[in-house]
Amino acid sequence: MAAIQLAMASSPFLRSTTTPPKTLLSLFTFSFFFFFFFLLSLSFCATTSAQSPTAFACDAGTNPSVSGFAFCDSSLGFEARVEDLVKRLTLQEKIGFLINNARNVTRLGIPKYEWWSEALHGVSYVGPGTKFSNVVPGATSFPQVILTAASFNASLFEAIGKVVSTEARAMYNVGLAGLTYWSPNVNIFRDPRWGRGQETPGEDPLLSSKYAAGYVRGLQQRDDGDPDRLKVAACCKHYTAYDLDNWKGTDRYHFNAVVTPQDLEDTFQPPFKSCVIDGNVASVMCSYNQVNGKPTCADPDLLAGVIRGQWKLNGYIVSDCDSVDVLYNSQHYTKSPEEAAAKTILAGLDLDCGDFLGKHTEAAVKGGLVNEAAIDKAVFNNLLTLMRLGFFDGNPSKQLYGKLGPKDVCTQEHQELAREAARQGIVLLKNSPKSLPLSSSAIKSLAVIGPNANVTKTMIGNYEGTPCKYTTPLQGLSAVVSTSYQPGCANVACASAQLDEAKKIAASADATVLVVGSDQSIEAESRDRVDLNLPGQQPLLITEVAKASKGPVILVIMTGGGMDITFAKNDDKITSILWVGFPGEAGGAAIADVIFGSFNPSGRLPMTWYPQSYVEKVPMTDMRMRPSPSNGYPGRTYRFYTGETVYSFGDGLSYSDFKHHLVKAPKLVSIPLEEGHICHSSKCHSLEVVQESCQNLGFDVHLRVKNVGQRSGSHTVFLYSTPPSVHNSPQKHLLGFEKVSLGRGREMVVRFKVDVCKDLSVTDEVGSRKVALGLHILHVGTLKHSLNVRV
Repeated sequence: MAAIQLAMASSPFLRSTTTPPKTLLSLFTFSFFFFFFFLLSLSFCATTSAQSPTAFACDAGTNPSVSGFAFCDSSLGFEARVEDLVKRLTLQEKIGFLINNARNVTRLGIPKYEWWSEALHGVSYVGPGTKFSNVVPGATSFPQVILTAASFNASLFEAIGKVVSTEARAMYNVGLAGLTYWSPNVNIFRDPRWGRGQETPGEDPLLSSKYAAGYVRGLQQRDDGDPDRLKVAACCKHYTAYDLDNWKGTDRYHFNAVVTPQDLEDTFQPPFKSCVIDGNVASVMCSYNQVNGKPTCADPDLLAGVIRGQWKLNGYIVSDCDSVDVLYNSQHYTKSPEEAAAKTILAGLDLDCGDFLGKHTEAAVKGGLVNEAAIDKAVFNNLLTLMRLGFFDGNPSKQLYGKLGPKDVCTQEHQELAREAARQGIVLLKNSPKSLPLSSSAIKSLAVIGPNANVTKTMIGNYEGTPCKYTTPLQGLSAVVSTSYQPGCANVACASAQLDEAKKIAASADATVLVVGSDQSIEAESRDRVDLNLPGQQPLLITEVAKASKGPVILVIMTGGGMDITFAKNDDKITSILWVGFPGEAGGAAIADVIFGSFNPSGRLPMTWYPQSYVEKVPMTDMRMRPSPSNGYPGRTYRFYTGETVYSFGDGLSYSDFKHHLVKAPKLVSIPLEEGHICHSSKCHSLEVVQESCQNLGFDVHLRVKNVGQRSGSHTVFLYSTPPSVHNSPQKHLLGFEKVSLGRGREMVVRFKVDVCKDLSVTDEVGSRKVALGLHILHVGTLKHSLNVRV
């Protein structure tokens, strides 16, 4: 600023009150350039400010006094450094590390830190820890998770996480982002009406577990392979049995999820367990709801008992935002705020997203409700995470990812991966002969119709960030052939369909693409649906345009959850149906790639699409997974629901055909038991899963997969099992999946390793895992193979 003031003081324009006429032109020229450089200098200062955070912890270069602190000594182990730091803190300073907006400790050279950043499907501007500016105006916005899950490609899950963490680190280095990201959402998509189902990997515990571990590894694992350090810290949420936001007067802040031990163990817990054990996630977030009468953030069995005790979390447990306040003020779980603070900390909560613990913990300690040692434990867990991230290693420019910057955000490679992820997830649900793919040479005119045909923000769903750029469906299709466009509805609510112009362009075009569905006004956080129908007059628009169309009609459904589109499925005039989720920044390009055949679709539905009649008889508040024939309750998800579906879990077509042939699988598996075991003398239907019997107990399943179609393509091989009917077991469940790419006429062998105690076990009524004895049926496509498990 001093340089600017000096320039202003020396300017003849500013010093003179009168000027000779002959100097006016030169003075004007000088003043113009001065003003230009003045603005440039202001811009430079703003940019420099954004790129240079005021301080880094343990930065001896700018604050030499910190070099004497053991917690700043990178030659020491992380735990020793954290212990040193915790010992130096006063109680008030410790409490400052229990909240997301962590307070600075100036005397120790520790700056403020904001824990709350989000990266559900790209670096997000949701949460105060991250922001975009002219330095980094956007980040790569991948498809919403439900569509990425539809790819069933575990390597893709991890690849996306790796890109997101690279962009996050680049933004951290220029002061625009944090290091702790409260993603992914790994809740089970239990009910099709849930507004946040779009954020999840779907309804299946195995798929959700594979997604959770893969995305977490992509976010956290460093390129140097150091298992103790983190690239960024991920967080699996919302623990647990959280899948209702606001339905018919019941909201997440007051909902008590009544869950059986059996359903908790075999449906709701597996993704979180996989996050911690397989993904080594740095954090788990507890949810707003109660489970069986206890707020999850105050349940010592769920937090200290399971997450930290059984699963051995190496990290911190954080509340969903204001959950501690909610359990006191909304759920009235405790009599005082101090008791709420104490109960949550003693249950195992380490960090409060909110300021409740910041306000009430000191009084809880002074009142004898919680001791300072419990505070130390929580603070230790939080600071250890920051230590593993390099937060206490000084200026990041000297660290592994310190050279990353704006040039590493929105790279061409990253944007192409966003397009590839959308292509891999898109699901072809219906395809009449000679419909898709369209020929770009034969189609001279294409009618593009519908309320989602030219949308931008709709494509990136929620927990979004500013994308690098958008390609709408209309733009993607227009890049291939000549198009005409009519929205057909003012918005997705479609109170009144505008039929005449839409029918007119469909009647004259060689083919018609209808892009319909929902957006965040229909399904979102705090907004559950009450029905499964396409909104408003969208069905009328679809039916009337299809009737009027001259050529093939391709219906594109852009939604998070499933819709009852039985009318379209059964309409012969609608020749093809695609589900595209919320396909991210490059969604329009990916849709065009699939429609015109430059990409062979391979996505499969990660959730059941139910008919409207299902939700008319099943309350969203009923958490039971298993059917109850005595009262007509039909059960939930493909594992237990036996009723009619519009489309089923795993459905999806290709432009190719694939055949399966079983190469190798056993017909008998014997489980060794110690002498004198009761099951030697009595008939047992199941065995307790114990380490002694399970050691190295597994087998291989080999399948030959052949592409017998006319095009190269990718194919997901699903291995299912139908267990014996014991303990109200699932009708079938997924044991594994593999995505393979095969050229026309090519084949390959796909190998699955089956762990008997893990994969062939079921959960009994009290939540214990048991190996089911008797006949198991393995399924792959139309193949079935019988396998007998006995002692």
